[in-house]
Amino acid sequence: MRSSGDGTATGGPYPIHGGAVDHSPNRPMAVQGSGDATSGQSEQVGYRGPTACAAAGITYRQLDYWARTGLVEPSVRAAGGSGTQRLYSFRDVVVLKIVKRFLDTGVSLQNIRTTVQHLRERGFRDLERMTLMSDGATVYECTTSSEVHDLLQGGQGVFGIAVGVVWRDVEAALSQLHGERIDTGETLVGHNPADELARRRNRAV
Repeated sequence: MRSSGDGTATGGPYPIHGGAVDHSPNRPMAVQGSGDATSGQSEQVGYRGPTACAAAGITYRQLDYWARTGLVEPSVRAAGGSGTQRLYSFRDVVVLKIVKRFLDTGVSLQNIRTTVQHLRERGFRDLERMTLMSDGATVYECTTSSEVHDLLQGGQGVFGIAVGVVWRDVEAALSQLHGERIDTGETLVGHNPADELARRRNRAV
């Protein structure tokens, strides 16, 4: 449940549309949490374009287009000319994968852009506990299972993204890929499950 401006309890999913925030009692803002989990992802680690593409399941052409049009820009380091490469944060990669999921289900780029802007404005707080649902025309933000149920009961939501699942998928993918320390530029080698299996076999011999 959420609280409306007059102090009465209200509930229901929050629609994200037209880039505007709807403050009416029937469409209250989602509860702003105290912050989200770090999920073991250091704020001092960034990921280059090819790594972000691999973890998000997109092409480099998509990544480049989305960056140039401002849909999903790298928050760590933008491309500053010849010799520099974009550097994406963990949350950037999560958003890239969310965009890919929405595109695959036919959600319009305009609605996706509005959704990304909304997430950016709220600082990506509670991102991993959020469910984004769409009926093809509107994207809804749900933060509780009851809100998801209400939306489904109303016959509106036809597709949902449990952001926590995307979060964990990206986390698992990036753990096997190379990252880069933002402060030193040092390359951080990802964990390769095949290497670990080989080490275990060697120890067993």
